[in-house]
Amino acid sequence: MPDTATIYSGSPDLDTMGGRLSRARDALGLSAAQLARRLGVQTSTISAWETDRSQPRANRLSMLAGVLNVSPSWILHGVGTAPVEDTRPEAVRALESQLDRMKQLHAEMGEIISQFEIELGSLADR
Repeated sequence: MPDTATIYSGSPDLDTMGGRLSRARDALGLSAAQLARRLGVQTSTISAWETDRSQPRANRLSMLAGVLNVSPSWILHGVGTAPVEDTRPEAVRALESQLDRMKQLHAEMGEIISQFEIELGSLADR
């Protein structure tokens, strides 16, 4: 590789900016709502970016690149640091998703049990 090699030496990702954003978000397993919360924007804003109806301003572009672990140049032009694709089988990803949901439900059930114990204790004290 010559000394003058740059990020533009490779072949660019020819998808649209919105397509690249969507793929990078998917590679991290984030929903549009989760990404929106992290960036402090509306979910509809993420949708508009991913469907190429609008583009993020420079400050949001920098934040997007950081959250998505890609370079701003990859988002804009398809060259530079791209997302690492998830190579795990779909079945593994589905089971991990189900496990995450079960953990969330378990935590919610713990909160309900704690509240129930508090209410039961206040009734018993009467």
